[in-house]
Amino acid sequence: MLRGRSLSVTSLGGLPRWEAGLPVENLLLFEVSWEVTNKVGGIYTVIQTKAKTTADEWGDNYFLIGPYFEHNMKTQVEQCEPVNDAVRRAMDTMNKHGCQFVTDHADGRHVIVHFHEWQAGIGLILSRARKLPIATVFTTHATLLGRYLCAANIDFYNQLDKFNIDKEAGERQIYHRYCMERASVHCAHVFTTVSEITAIEAEHMLKRKPDVVTPNGLNVKKFSAVHEFQNLHAMYKARIQEFVRGHFYGHLDFDLEKTLFLFIAGRYEFSNKGADIFLESLSRLNFLLRMHKSDVTVVVFFIMPAKTNNFNVETLKGQAVRKQLWDTAHSVKEKFGKKLYDALLRGEIPDMNNILDRDDLTIMKRAIFSTQRQSLPPVTTHNMIDDSTDPILSTIRRIGLFNSRTDRVKLILHPEFLSSTSPLLPMDYEEFVRGCHLGVFPSYYEPWGYTPAECTVMGIPSVTTNLSGFGCFMQEHVADPTAYGIYIVDRRFCSPDDSCNQLTQFLYGFCKQSRRQRIIQRNRTERLSDLLDWRYLGRYYQHARLLTLSRAFPEKFHMEPTSPPTTEGFKYPRPSSVPPSPSGSQASSPQSSDAEDDNENERYDEEEEAERDRLNIKSPFSLSHVPRGKKKQHGEYKN
Repeated sequence: MLRGRSLSVTSLGGLPRWEAGLPVENLLLFEVSWEVTNKVGGIYTVIQTKAKTTADEWGDNYFLIGPYFEHNMKTQVEQCEPVNDAVRRAMDTMNKHGCQFVTDHADGRHVIVHFHEWQAGIGLILSRARKLPIATVFTTHATLLGRYLCAANIDFYNQLDKFNIDKEAGERQIYHRYCMERASVHCAHVFTTVSEITAIEAEHMLKRKPDVVTPNGLNVKKFSAVHEFQNLHAMYKARIQEFVRGHFYGHLDFDLEKTLFLFIAGRYEFSNKGADIFLESLSRLNFLLRMHKSDVTVVVFFIMPAKTNNFNVETLKGQAVRKQLWDTAHSVKEKFGKKLYDALLRGEIPDMNNILDRDDLTIMKRAIFSTQRQSLPPVTTHNMIDDSTDPILSTIRRIGLFNSRTDRVKLILHPEFLSSTSPLLPMDYEEFVRGCHLGVFPSYYEPWGYTPAECTVMGIPSVTTNLSGFGCFMQEHVADPTAYGIYIVDRRFCSPDDSCNQLTQFLYGFCKQSRRQRIIQRNRTERLSDLLDWRYLGRYYQHARLLTLSRAFPEKFHMEPTSPPTTEGFKYPRPSSVPPSPSGSQASSPQSSDAEDDNENERYDEEEEAERDRLNIKSPFSLSHVPRGKKKQHGEYKN
C-alpha cells in the first residue's frame, strides 16, 4: 500500500484536526466542471474558493479543466507551458483538435478525476466505458429534475417516493440530460453531494445514495482587529443610506438611524428562492409595525437579475436631486464658514441673522423646492420588460406595498447584479452585504445556499430554511442558531401559511432588537465563519478522494473501517452571556423599554464569550446517524 506524508487540517476556533494520509506526491488530481473560470451559478464559487486550499495541499499535481471562453481567458487565467512531458504530449494532441491549455501533468502516477454536474459527466461515462485506469468522483450540486419539479410549485419533498422519474423528465423535455446525470452517478467510484437534504433527494431522483456529503465552504479572511468587520458594516451602511436618501427624496420622513436594511439576492426563481413567502411576510410585518406604532423603518432590497430596459428616469432623478442638494449644502457651508472665520479673526461673535444673505436663502429655497415629489418613490430601479407579468411586481401590487408614507416597510427591486461602476448604487456585492442588517433567503429549493453562508462569514445575520443545505448544516452544528444570527424557517413540516407566520415573527423580532443586541448578534454570527472555512470543510473532499482510490485501486490503497465518518461535525453551544437570544430578551413592543436601556450598560466581552464557546464545543457526532429502531423520514433532521 502506498504511503506518504500526512496532511492535516489546521484547528480552527477549537475545531479539532483530522489527519488524512494521502501520498499526494504520487497522485494527480483533476477537477472537471463547466463552471471552471466560467461563472454560471454557485458551482463557480465552490471551485474558485476551494482552489487555493486544494492547490496548497496538492501543489503542481492539481489541475482544473473547463470550457474555453476568450473573455474569461483574458481576465481569470494565465497561459503557461506544462512542466510534465506526458501532459505536454497530451496537450499538444488536444491543441491539434482545437483545445486550449492554460494551466498545468502523469508519468506512472495514479489519477483522481472529480467531475461536477451532468455537463462534465460525459467524460466520466466515456472514461469508465474505455476502462481508463483512473479513480472517479461525481458530485451533483442539485439534481436536474429536482430543480424543475420545485419550480413547478409541486410538493416536492413530501412526494419524493411517489414520482415517476422517467415520465417527469420526459414531460419536461430533459430526459437526455437526466440520463447523462444518472449514468454519471452510477459510473462513478464515489458519488457525493453538497448537503444531507440533497442526498435524500438524489437517492430518489438518481437511485443512488451518496457515499460522502461534501458541504460547500468559503475562504474566510480574519481581520487583525476583532471588530474590524463592525467598522466595515458602519462604513458601507452609510453608503446605502446615501442611495436611500436619493431614492426616497420628497418622502424621506423616516429616521435613517432607525432604519434597517434587509435584502434577498440570487437567481430570479420566484418560488424556489422564497421570494413569494418573503413578500407575503413583509406585508404582515408592515401591519405589525404600523399597529404597534413603531418608529423603525425597514427598507428591503431584491437583488434578482431580470430583463430590463436600463434604469428608470425617476430613480436616476432621485440620485441627481440628492447630489444637487449635497453640492448646495457644501456651497452654503463654505460661504458660511468663511464669514464665521473672518468674524472670529476680528474678535467678534457673528450676527447669525446676517451671516446668510438673501442669495443664500434663495438657493436653499430652490433646493427644497426641487425635492417636492408628486409621485411615490418607485419600487423598482429599472424599466422592466415584462412589467405586467413580473412575479415580484405582480405580488407587490397585490399586497399593496407601494412605498407610501404610512408604510413602515419599503421595497426596492434592483433587477441587476450589483457593481461598483453602477451610476445608481455603486457598490460591489460584498460591500452591499456588509452594509445591510439582515439577509433573508427563505428558499424552498436550495441544495446548499451560498448567500446565507456569505452573510455569515461577513458577520451579517441571515434567514434560511430547513430545506436548504446551509440551514440543515447549521442546525446540526449550532445548538441555538437564532442566538448566532441564523434564523431557520421550517418549510419542511409546516404549511406555507405557518412558514410565512414564522418568518414574519423572525423579522418582527429582529426589528425589536436594540442596537447593542444587533452588535452582539453580529459578533456571534461572524464567529461561526470557522465552520464554513475550506480549511475545515476540505476534510470531506479528502475523505472522498481516499475512498475513490481505495475502490479504484484496492491493491494499493486501503481505507480503514474506522475512518472518520463522512460528515463528522462539532456543535457550537448556546452562548452563555445575556441576552441569550434576541427572541427571548426583547420587550413585547418595538419601543425601547427601561429594562432594555439597563441592558445597554451591561458588561459584554466578545473575546471572553468566544473563548467560552471554543472550550464548550461538544464531542464529534455523525450528521447521518440515526438511532437504532428509528427510520429517518425523507428530509427529517435533528433540531
